[in-house]
Amino acid sequence: MAYPHGFLDEVRARIRVSEIVSQKVKLTRRGNEYVGLSPFKTEKTPSFTVNDQKGFYHCFATGEHGDIFTFLIKTSGLSFPEAVEQLANQAGLEVPKASPEQAAREKKRHSLYEVMEIACQHYQRALRSSAGAEALEYLKGRGLTDETIARFRLGFAPADGSALMRELTGQEVEQKLLIEAGLFRQGRDGRAPYAFFRDRVLFPIADRRGRIIAFGGRFMGDAKAAGVGKYINSPDTPLFDKGRTLYNLAEARQATHDRQPLIVAEGYMDVIALSQAGLEGGVAPLGTALTEDQITALWQMDQLPYLCFDGDEAGRRAAAKAADRAIPMLGAGRSMKFVFLPEGQDPDSLVQSEGRGAFEAVMDSAKPMDQFLWERESRAKPVTTPEQRADLEVRLNEIADAIPDEVVAKYYRRAFGDRIWQLMREQRNGGAGKAGGYAPQRRFSKPYRRIEGSAPHSQELRGQVLKKNTGGNVFGVMQQKTILACLGFHPNLLDEFEEQVGAIPFAPDLQRVFQTILRAYATLEDPSSEAVMNVLRNGECAEITAKLFATMQLHTYGLGRDRSFGHARDILDDIFNRTHASASLEQEVKSGLSEKNQDREERILRAIDALRRIEDERSFD
Repeated sequence: MAYPHGFLDEVRARIRVSEIVSQKVKLTRRGNEYVGLSPFKTEKTPSFTVNDQKGFYHCFATGEHGDIFTFLIKTSGLSFPEAVEQLANQAGLEVPKASPEQAAREKKRHSLYEVMEIACQHYQRALRSSAGAEALEYLKGRGLTDETIARFRLGFAPADGSALMRELTGQEVEQKLLIEAGLFRQGRDGRAPYAFFRDRVLFPIADRRGRIIAFGGRFMGDAKAAGVGKYINSPDTPLFDKGRTLYNLAEARQATHDRQPLIVAEGYMDVIALSQAGLEGGVAPLGTALTEDQITALWQMDQLPYLCFDGDEAGRRAAAKAADRAIPMLGAGRSMKFVFLPEGQDPDSLVQSEGRGAFEAVMDSAKPMDQFLWERESRAKPVTTPEQRADLEVRLNEIADAIPDEVVAKYYRRAFGDRIWQLMREQRNGGAGKAGGYAPQRRFSKPYRRIEGSAPHSQELRGQVLKKNTGGNVFGVMQQKTILACLGFHPNLLDEFEEQVGAIPFAPDLQRVFQTILRAYATLEDPSSEAVMNVLRNGECAEITAKLFATMQLHTYGLGRDRSFGHARDILDDIFNRTHASASLEQEVKSGLSEKNQDREERILRAIDALRRIEDERSFD
C-alpha cells in the first residue's frame, strides 16, 4: 500500500539504525560510526559500518547499503509492508488505515488469525492430555524430541471436537467464523457443525509471518477402514490457499537468509526431521505438485533450491512435473537442483538412520535442471538411428523454446547441443569405428614442437596453453575459415581436434557453420565429407558456405576434397602450432618487460624476432 507523505521518515526519525542492526550484529563504536562483522558475508575483519547521523549502514565487503527498512528485509526475509509494520509498532506509530472496504476485510482476517491461534493452542494442550497419549507416543516413535514437538507446535485433535467448540464459543467466537476458518463444517439438514479434524495428529501451517492459517492432519487409526484420508489439509479459506502455501515457510525464510540451503521435501515429517538435524531451510508443498506460485515463493528465498524426490520411477515422474512447471519461469540465475534419494528412503528416514551427513552427501550429487532434462529425454526413447536422434534434438529444442528468457534459452540450446554431440561421439567410438577404418589418436595429447630461435616452450598440452596464455581471439578470420574448410572437407578431423576447435571464438557467421558441421557429424549415420557438405550447402548456412568454400579453393593451401586427409591434418597442426608459439612468445615479451636484469633486452629482442618470423611464414590474413 502507499503510505502518507512523511510517515516513513517519521519512523526513521524515531529509531536509530544502530538499534535495529545491533539485534543482529555486535557493534563497536568508532568515532561517529559503529563497526562490526558483515551480516552478509563471513569475515574476520570488520567491514560493516553504521552511521546513525546519516541514517544508513554500509558493507564494504559486499556493497550492501540501506536504512532500517532495508536491513530488516535483507536479514529477516520480511517484505517491505511487514518491515514497515514491525518498525512502526516499535516506534509507537500506527500504520495508516486502509479504505473502509479494506478495513472490513482486514478485520475479518485478523479475527480468523485469532481463531486459528486459539485452536492451535487448544490442539497443543490436547496432545499432552490423556486423550493425546497415543499421538504423542507416535511422534516420539518417529524420533522427534519434546523440543522439536514444541517448536513446530504439533498437536492433537480428539475424535470428539466438542471441547474446541466450547472453548471458542466461550470466548464469544461466532460459529460462522469457526466454519469460515475451516475448523468446523456445517452439519447436513440443519444439524450442528462438526469438527473438521478428528482423531488426528495436527501440523500447524503458518504464513510467511508465522501466523497460523491452516492445519494438516494425520489420522491415528486405520484410515482405509474408516473411509477417510490418511493425511488431509484444511480447506481453502480467506487465510489459506493450498496452491500458494508452503509448509514451514516462515522458518525457512530466516534459515535461507542465514545461508542455509532451501530444501523442498514431500511432507511435514521430512521437513521436521531435517530441521531437527540442523537443516532448517526445509519446506513442503501441501499434498500436490509444486505450483507456479510456490515456485515463485521458493525463488524469493533462494534462486537455486534443492528438490528432493524418491529414487524410484514415481519420484522421477514427480520431478518431471516440477521441471515442466518451472521451465517457462526460468530466468537468469533462477533454476533448481534435483536430489534423488536412495530407493526406499525419504529425508526423514535417511537423517534418522544415517544422520545429517548422509543427507548432505546425497545433496552433493544433486542434478542441475539441464542435466535432469537431458537424462529424461535421452533415456525416454532409443537414439540409435538418424531419425531417433533427430527426434531427441526436436524434443530438446522444444524445451529450450519454452524458456522465455532468450539468454537462458540460448545456453540451454548450447548445453543440449554439447550433450548430443558427446552422446553421438560415444556411440560411434563404441562401435566399429569410422568409415575407412581410421581411428586416430588425439594429437593434442602430444607437446608442441619448439620453434627455432624462440625460448623453449613448456611441455603443456595445446588446449591448456592456449586457454592459459591468451585472453582474446588469436585466430584471424582467414585462419578460422581455413579451419572450417578442413573440417568441411574432412569432418572426421573432429575426432582429433575437437577440444582445440571448440575453444575458438569464431566470428558469428562462421560459428553457425561450425555448429552445423558439429551437428551433422554427430547425427548423420555416415558423416562423410559429401554428406556433411550437402547439409551445409542446403541448410540455413548455404550462402555463407558457398562463399567460404569458394574462397578456400583458391587459397594458398589449395584446400579441396581432392587433397588428402593427411594434408588437411597438417594444415590444422600448423595453425595450432604457430598460434601456440605466438601466444607463448607474446607472453615472454610481456614477462621480459616486467624484469629488471641485464638479459632483459636480449630476451625481448629474441622473442620479438621469433614472432616476426612466425608472422612472415603465415599464409593467413
